[in-house]
Amino acid sequence: MPSILPARPFGALRLADVLTSSLAAISGEPNVFNLPPVSKAVVVLADGLGVSAIKARAGHARFLASRLTKTSVIEGVFPATTVAGIAALTTGVQPGMHGLVGYRVLDGANDRVVNQLSGWDEGMQPDTWQRARTVFEQAADVDVPSFVIGPKRYEASGLTQAVLRGATYVSADSVADRFAAARRVLDENARALVYLYVAELDIAAHAHGWESAKWLGALETLDGEIATFAGGLGADEGLLLTADHGVIDVPHTKHVLFDTVPELVAGVRHIGGDPRCLYLYLESPTPGAADALAEEWRSVEGDRAWVFTRDEAIASGLFGEVADEVRPRIGDVIIAARKLVAYYDSREPNQSPRQMIGQHGSMTDEEVRIPLIRAGAFGN
Repeated sequence: MPSILPARPFGALRLADVLTSSLAAISGEPNVFNLPPVSKAVVVLADGLGVSAIKARAGHARFLASRLTKTSVIEGVFPATTVAGIAALTTGVQPGMHGLVGYRVLDGANDRVVNQLSGWDEGMQPDTWQRARTVFEQAADVDVPSFVIGPKRYEASGLTQAVLRGATYVSADSVADRFAAARRVLDENARALVYLYVAELDIAAHAHGWESAKWLGALETLDGEIATFAGGLGADEGLLLTADHGVIDVPHTKHVLFDTVPELVAGVRHIGGDPRCLYLYLESPTPGAADALAEEWRSVEGDRAWVFTRDEAIASGLFGEVADEVRPRIGDVIIAARKLVAYYDSREPNQSPRQMIGQHGSMTDEEVRIPLIRAGAFGN
């Protein structure tokens, strides 16, 4: 039987250090990436762009691939999902402290599972549910203006309010317009911390797969725009490109309808997480109940998934340090896919998510290893 704990350790250089290091460089302070002092820093997050995909499509991403070395590979977060990753980037802390510990998690006060990407409402306030101060708020403490550049549709979202507070939001819908806006921000400010978000790769991957022509076109667009932007950077302007997670393609034939095995859902009240990282919340979490359910899963899915209880996951450091109020948001039992599968509940009325091809959430190298591409003053 495979080990119940993760087979791969997480590295020391993490996504949570990227934006904090950039602010430190502007302030002329030491930082974990040894970035030199600059007046202005731009951090680009390409949603869904894993290291393995850049290597596999190097001919279509010549700028990015040419700067991808052993020292430009870092680790994302667990679970490898957007809300957890972006919040780690913009707060500088791991999910166990910022509180966005999965795509769908338990809101115990209201006995429901909430979607932290798009399900914000009065019962889940962005300014308190996400617990940590953002790097943008920290930048204001040292008189460094900060800016977020992204599509207009995200400007007023709950997630934006939760993880981007403290920054000035600059709307720009196309990738080209976002880089043009970043150039204007740099030109208009003596000092600036800029975060630029690129959603297009992740969107294409979910709908068509990362091996599709749609995804390849989005990669070529990003590579061309960032190469041009990097070429125009001044001597005191640094650029970093990173990602929140990578993506793998899971065919429909690899969907596992776990509810068809009654033992795997016995005593489960709520199901959260992602298809590649399930969170199971028990109806009555009595002593030993989580261990018993985990053992059932190991006996059925132990060759295809890492299975562990909440206590085991926290003890292994998967979420970093975990605050007491965040613990209940994590599933009593966690199922993290290790093979090319995705877990679905066939009882769910809305089966449209099963149309998704590109998937992420677990801790395979393809999902967790992300780039840290340096350019401008940071690449010299």
